[in-house]
Amino acid sequence: MRDPRDACHVAVPARDLDEAVEFYTFGLGAKLARRYDDRVTFDFFGDQLVCHLCDDVPAEAVAYPRHFGVSFARAEDFDRLVRLVEHRKLPVLSEPSLRFEGTAEQHRTIFLVDPSNNVLEFKNYDDPRLQY
Repeated sequence: MRDPRDACHVAVPARDLDEAVEFYTFGLGAKLARRYDDRVTFDFFGDQLVCHLCDDVPAEAVAYPRHFGVSFARAEDFDRLVRLVEHRKLPVLSEPSLRFEGTAEQHRTIFLVDPSNNVLEFKNYDDPRLQY
């Protein structure tokens, strides 16, 4: 089982590492952990995100099936993220919305797009037991 000190690892392609640093560090507020010529690593909300320099990036941003992000346990954290996105005018694929309304899985969600067309989803379930 995962120890709370462990970090989930996610790796995505990036066509330009400077753009990745701008988006993740100065846009979303992720901590830049280290940078090499071919990749940059972030502390992404407590997990490890690595952007690998690559020419093979998605031609367009599509939410499904591949995306990553954070499922916030607390509604105020989701609200804070949405305010940050609006304030910093980060690229949005899908505005904040309510999914599965009226069901146990009801949650708020927002989809963002990084400079390499990787899609990020941030969400918050009404019932935090369903965030997994």
